[in-house]
Amino acid sequence: MASLADELAALATMSPAQLRAEWRRVYRRSPPRLTPDLLARGIAYRLQERSGGSLPAAIVCRLDQVARRLASGDDPAVKPAGRLKPGTRLVRRWNGTTYSVLVTDTGFILGDRGFTSLSHVAEAITGAHWSGPRFFGVRATAALTGAAAASAGRRAAAALAITAAVVS
Repeated sequence: MASLADELAALATMSPAQLRAEWRRVYRRSPPRLTPDLLARGIAYRLQERSGGSLPAAIVCRLDQVARRLASGDDPAVKPAGRLKPGTRLVRRWNGTTYSVLVTDTGFILGDRGFTSLSHVAEAITGAHWSGPRFFGVRATAALTGAAAASAGRRAAAALAITAAVVS
């Protein structure tokens, strides 16, 4: 049996007819009407998926977001998630008291109380409604603009075409 690297290298030399046959072998269904380049990418994806496992759930969720944005006619560029990683500690001084909040998989911990929202934590500290990310100084990374957004949109559209072909 050929190694993954050999199989991937062989895709570059295949004719469109050979790529369609390879698609049938790998996916066990008829190939979609895609260009040879996209067929090769789809086959490469499946081979790598079999070798190393499938996409993480967060990536599948992002691809679904791109698909919905494309279907609605919006800009397909995905905005950064801006999520805080579990284990991160946020520290804020408010009215002379220092507060330390621990980020968990399910929310936030302030002292011995759990919260599902950073805004709820800010409200518990201040007694007034605050934007939690703003209160703790957490900034989302800058969104893509211009040529970078257009390039990301093209990549997302190509990934969506392959994903749609695989799912159907």
